[in-house]
Amino acid sequence: MQVFAFSTPRTIQEAHLLHIHFQLRARVFSDRLGWEVDVSAGCESDSFDALRPTYLLAVAETWPTGGVRKAPSRRWSDNGGRRFSVASPPRSTQQSCGNDREFSLLRRHGSRGGEGDGVVHEATLTMFAGIIEWCIANGYTEIVTVTDLRFERILARVGWPLQRLGEPKKIGVTMAVAGTLRASTDTFLRLRPSNCRSELSPLSQAA
Repeated sequence: MQVFAFSTPRTIQEAHLLHIHFQLRARVFSDRLGWEVDVSAGCESDSFDALRPTYLLAVAETWPTGGVRKAPSRRWSDNGGRRFSVASPPRSTQQSCGNDREFSLLRRHGSRGGEGDGVVHEATLTMFAGIIEWCIANGYTEIVTVTDLRFERILARVGWPLQRLGEPKKIGVTMAVAGTLRASTDTFLRLRPSNCRSELSPLSQAA
């Protein structure tokens, strides 16, 4: 499994991966979670996609199994910040990057097995490791995100606990919460699956 990172697609392959990512977001946020998002032609996108975020995609063979978009947290809040309605982003001297909502993770062919029985799927761990690696490579020490309570429990299970910024709030049919996640080399090395590879930083070659 490999992690790709890009903002504006530079190749036909990246454009194809981004299109599938938008489809994946529609299936996760609209179909599964029931969040109020804009879906057109089977794809979900919004005004934040016009801010040139960096997309991080976990790809197995040629199929994205997970994705997230990231930018400095100030960019999210300066442009509406509706996904931070649960709580305001932290104001500190730390470098923070924003992920405006839960990571979009879905098994190939729509299967969601693997995490319900206490086992965290490899695609999920690959996505976590890719996010941390990208943050470290770009000088960020924490991530601001909004996620649902189920995903918060997964984060705690793998040893990457969310530090809440406020109380949970209902979004669509799910209960969501805003919080921060630390980005550290120790966490990256602990979460990264052995077959996870990327070109984001020299961390991928670490033992």
